[in-house]
Amino acid sequence: MIIPIASDHAGYPAKELAKKALEKLGHMPVDYGTHDEDSVDYPDFAKLVAAAVTDGEYERGILVCGSGQGMCMTANKFPGVRAALAWTPEIAQLSAQHNKANVLCLPGRFLSEDDIEAIIDAWVSSEFEGGRHQKRIDKINASSND
Repeated sequence: MIIPIASDHAGYPAKELAKKALEKLGHMPVDYGTHDEDSVDYPDFAKLVAAAVTDGEYERGILVCGSGQGMCMTANKFPGVRAALAWTPEIAQLSAQHNKANVLCLPGRFLSEDDIEAIIDAWVSSEFEGGRHQKRIDKINASSND
């Protein structure tokens, strides 16, 4: 799978680890920046990945900032994006299985390299379960059209 990825300055080191993890797991990251630890505004980079998912260019995306919160809040402003903040593999797995999360947000300042790989692996290898969860996704989608 081709997966766009972006970070702000605080998430940059973790984004670089996430790119390596994606490649190790057989996926191809597309890096939307930032490309160093110079201070930038996270919404500028969250918008790039969220727009690519909204437009259907990519099925899923990954965003990284210091806490993961700012990226997640920004991404969830985009129609059809269901961004989830995950700090454990279990949270990532459930976000995909139950919430059909299509953007994974990582708290870069709080994760080790092993954590990042395990979280990404859990998320990309989990499929949406549908069933009782589908009606909830439909309600999320309906609320974004209000």
